[in-house]
Amino acid sequence: MQATLASAPDPRRYAAKEAFTMSTQFLRRYTDLPALIYMLKEKTITLLDPTSWDDSNDSHFLLVYKRRKGFKTLLAICFTQVEETYHHWRVFAVGSSGVCIKFRRSQLIKAVEKCGGVNTGEVEYLKLKEIQRRKPAIDQLPFIKRHAFEDEREYRVIFESSESDLSQKDIPIPLSCIARITLSPWAQKSLTKHVAEVLRGIDGCKNIEIVTSTLICNNEWKRIGGFLRGNK
Repeated sequence: MQATLASAPDPRRYAAKEAFTMSTQFLRRYTDLPALIYMLKEKTITLLDPTSWDDSNDSHFLLVYKRRKGFKTLLAICFTQVEETYHHWRVFAVGSSGVCIKFRRSQLIKAVEKCGGVNTGEVEYLKLKEIQRRKPAIDQLPFIKRHAFEDEREYRVIFESSESDLSQKDIPIPLSCIARITLSPWAQKSLTKHVAEVLRGIDGCKNIEIVTSTLICNNEWKRIGGFLRGNK
């Protein structure tokens, strides 16, 4: 039997996918329930020391930047610019206590940029040969990662200070910049209603949309599968 060659991928399909997944309106933060409760109660986002990050290449660049600039403090918090993905849940918010906070991008950035010492920007992803050839400026280091992390499409907020020596920095935000809170796709269904009630009971959170992710178990997706051609 003669083998059938698969048709070449349509580049328009991938261009459309890229346009769909990237968002200019929202930023998402994957974290856990205790961090979410702290954020809602304190009405802040919390920047932490990046030395504990899993990617030591990334944290090394930030450490070099800190030393070269003479800062006593360099803290960071990371968001993603893409829609919900399995990767983000598994890496950054795994387990039943994981959450995804969807922020209105312009409102959030406007709020954090009111804080002195804050620097914000999209992360650029480079291959080893690219960074060897380009030799980026010192001010670019906090916003560069290796190409293998490109799917994260990260947006970063950093706080730098040459005067204070801090281990964390809380930056005030209005809760109106939160568009939605999504509970973990692994959360127990019997508990999600009660978790949502607790969150809405926090001052200022009554009208925040709270849903549970259906990423790994979507009834509509399964229903459509039942009507596909050839199914019995």
